[in-house]
Amino acid sequence: MDIFNLQISWTSFIIWFLHVLVCECVPLPDSDPPMYGEIHSPEYPLPYPPNLQKQWEINVPEGFQISLTFTHLDIEASAGCYYDSITVLYDEKVLGKFCGNENSADGHHPGYQLSCGSGVFDELEGHLMSPGYPNPSPDALSCQYIISVESGFTLSLNFSDKFHIESVDTEEGLNCPHHWLEVIIPGRNPMKLCGGTSPGLINTNSNIVKLDYNIDNQGQSNGWSLDYSTHRVTCPVPGQVAKGKVTPSLTEYFYRDYIFVRCDEGYKLMMDGVELMGFSTMCQSNGEWHLPLPECHIIDCGEPEPLLNGGVNFLSGFQNQYLSVVQYHCNEPFYSPYGGNNVSLTCEADRRWRSNHDVILRPACLPVCGRPTKQNENHFQRIIGGNDAGEHTIPWQAFINVGNSRGGGMIIADRWILTAAHVVVMNGQVQTPEAFSIHFGRTDVHQILETPSLNATAVHVHPQYNNPNGLNYDHDIALIKLKDPVTFEAAIMPLCLPSEDDTYDSGMIGLVSGFGITDKGNQRRFLTNKLKYVHIPVVEQERCSNSLKLIPRSRKPIVTDNMFCAGTPEGGKDSCQGDSGSGFTLQSEDGRFWAAGIVSWGINCGQKGTYGFYTKVANYVDWINKIMREN
Repeated sequence: MDIFNLQISWTSFIIWFLHVLVCECVPLPDSDPPMYGEIHSPEYPLPYPPNLQKQWEINVPEGFQISLTFTHLDIEASAGCYYDSITVLYDEKVLGKFCGNENSADGHHPGYQLSCGSGVFDELEGHLMSPGYPNPSPDALSCQYIISVESGFTLSLNFSDKFHIESVDTEEGLNCPHHWLEVIIPGRNPMKLCGGTSPGLINTNSNIVKLDYNIDNQGQSNGWSLDYSTHRVTCPVPGQVAKGKVTPSLTEYFYRDYIFVRCDEGYKLMMDGVELMGFSTMCQSNGEWHLPLPECHIIDCGEPEPLLNGGVNFLSGFQNQYLSVVQYHCNEPFYSPYGGNNVSLTCEADRRWRSNHDVILRPACLPVCGRPTKQNENHFQRIIGGNDAGEHTIPWQAFINVGNSRGGGMIIADRWILTAAHVVVMNGQVQTPEAFSIHFGRTDVHQILETPSLNATAVHVHPQYNNPNGLNYDHDIALIKLKDPVTFEAAIMPLCLPSEDDTYDSGMIGLVSGFGITDKGNQRRFLTNKLKYVHIPVVEQERCSNSLKLIPRSRKPIVTDNMFCAGTPEGGKDSCQGDSGSGFTLQSEDGRFWAAGIVSWGINCGQKGTYGFYTKVANYVDWINKIMREN
């Protein structure tokens, strides 16, 4: 039975009158409840007592509808009808709550009607049938059923085999003039069904279906029954993504299904020019994916980092893209790669250039020391009147001016010059960096002075150097740091420092160079404007000391193990003033020139029985490296 509950509460002077009408759908036995009637408030039309609650139940057999019409209403009005009200409920659901003043004369009466199929069906599956089925339907029947499920699902109606709605056969076919079941689907032409053949399964492709069942007051139809079910809306199978994968891979995709796109290794997700960290899209209730598929673009590692004093060659690949291979190279013969081999890097999926060992390397080009691109001829002549050095043959030679004094030095690193302490110390004071004018790369003084001077930023003298009277050249060594590094080329290259394998064997021929005093003949000596060089042998230490025996003690410089001497007994081959700080170089078996000595001091340049003395650089390698490392 369909049951209405009426709950009434009042506290003031109110009256109401309700007319109940039941539409007949099937014949009723005498024992069934009345099909119409009236309900009114207690003592109507007089006021009813205060503080009273009363409830009525109205019920009719299944297949009938109830119509409620208020003919008079006079209830104290309040917000939400909080104090006085009449409430209409169906199946424990509040259909309406009324208060205020309405009467039959103004045409505004609250009224309610229930369809014979109990209204709207919103479950995802269910069963419907006509009133009285499988017995004949009552006459003069108009029933409406609405099946409405959530968007994203489509309804299927499966009619049972027992289907009978009165029809008329005409020349045009079956006609439904008096009895029919009309199936109304949004966006499609209504289907009017009748006859004795079940329509079977109807896939509506809609989430809303309206069923109108109409019977006139004549004829007979046994009616129908159906089961309805739902299916999720399908979305089209997504296309393929080049260099990517769509998951999960299914033959059908339904409402609320998700798909994901992942790119192959070395590729990135892109949409509308923007890179995505991840991608998913959902099948919507309208049967479309909420986002279109992205694209997979090959990743790139960007330009390889530039290599100081080197460059990069592309071995394979295109535009720094995934799996491209590059190789760093150093600017040879002036620089060589750290480790001895050129470094090859591959653009990996993490967008980094990596070596084959999966270690990100920062290639380094180390200066090549002691290997000039050209060699001087091996003439055994003195600097005093010696040979002019050819271009690029002594590329480590530095020209140093300190006030009015001229000296030399050796390039040993891109910002460091090795020289003699007495070149940078004058009158017991270390000269400031601003006092120095330093030049490289030229063999002619006039050309040298036309080039910009390199600026010094620091001067480091060996802490044990102390030569107040000009007779103690022990520890005669200093380092000058340049403000800016120099780039090595054929004209400017560093000289190697001594290694553990390098030795000072007597008789080894060394090369001395400088811009010092030269001999023009007839005892005329001048400062040269050309870089000169001479080859002279290393002399055993005892002979060096003995060469000073004839010098008075008061004028005799001291000789220590931090010095060695070189020259020939007959004289005529020597360094001299102006060459101080320049290098005495020896050549190792592999052809590498190394800094064996620094031009330090001597007695009567080039005279018979005298030798030039040089600071022994091998004794100071640790100090040199410490200064360069810490500064």
